[in-house]
Amino acid sequence: MFVSVVIPTYNRRPILEKCLLALEQQVLASALDSYEVVLVDDGSTDGTPNWLRGEASRFAHVRLVEQDHGGPAEGRNRGVDHARGDVIVFIDSDLVVTESFLACHAQALRRCWQRRGDRLCFTYGAVINTANFERPTTEPHKFQDLSWAYFATGNVAIDREVLERSGLFDVGFRLYGWEDLELGERLRQMGVELVKCPEAVGYHWHPALRLEQVPDLVRIEQERAKMGLVFYRKHPTRRVRYIIQFTWLHRLLWELLTLGGLLNERSLRPLLARLIRNGHPGLAMELLRLPLNRIGVRALFKEAALAGLR
Repeated sequence: MFVSVVIPTYNRRPILEKCLLALEQQVLASALDSYEVVLVDDGSTDGTPNWLRGEASRFAHVRLVEQDHGGPAEGRNRGVDHARGDVIVFIDSDLVVTESFLACHAQALRRCWQRRGDRLCFTYGAVINTANFERPTTEPHKFQDLSWAYFATGNVAIDREVLERSGLFDVGFRLYGWEDLELGERLRQMGVELVKCPEAVGYHWHPALRLEQVPDLVRIEQERAKMGLVFYRKHPTRRVRYIIQFTWLHRLLWELLTLGGLLNERSLRPLLARLIRNGHPGLAMELLRLPLNRIGVRALFKEAALAGLR
């Protein structure tokens, strides 16, 4: 099996270095003959392409592809177009993997192919969130790391032909969110089986919460709302409504949990600052998720009303 790891990246140079170095350390196994890393730079302004060309000797498996800033969906599609492997692995550029990462995906895929008699399956690895930049792989697994998503491109492996038959990613998702889950809905309709592969571990690094990040987090929720509506228009089902939180149940839930908006990103600011100052940015982030969810759901309903959807 020849695996192509496809990674879109945009202004992630510091953590990208750790991501690529970890991929250079992959151990081959009976199911994994060889691999490559197709890195698609999505118009980075932090010097990523020049840095990578200057460090090419350190990254023997990496091939650089460049594009104007078009978003991760376009980047992943372009990466697949340039890939040479018969299996595609998708990860994000802020994921640091273990040495057996690709071998575990390859072995799990091969077992599934043999069991099914076809290749209509994909493997879904474990993603552990961490804010530890120096040693991301020392982070323990936490309850918050569990995911119930069907197809999320932070850590999946799939047969290339099956992926291409699905139609790849919809480049209409140009803002943040949902392009991978929308592809997952099409894979589900094809009868493609999800196979959990917890042995294929990736550590997803993101910086600890700072108050300066809050406006950007609010913007992301507003973008997710716009893209959520794109998702629902393509798949107007009850299942997708629940995935994107486009239900009155979700609207009522977040109104209640934020006391009708009294608990918001502004009123919580002193408490968030205190938690961060006392070394609890993770707890601060969990608390901030309450108003962020309310913002996202309210924005989604507003976008739907403007579009005449109910």
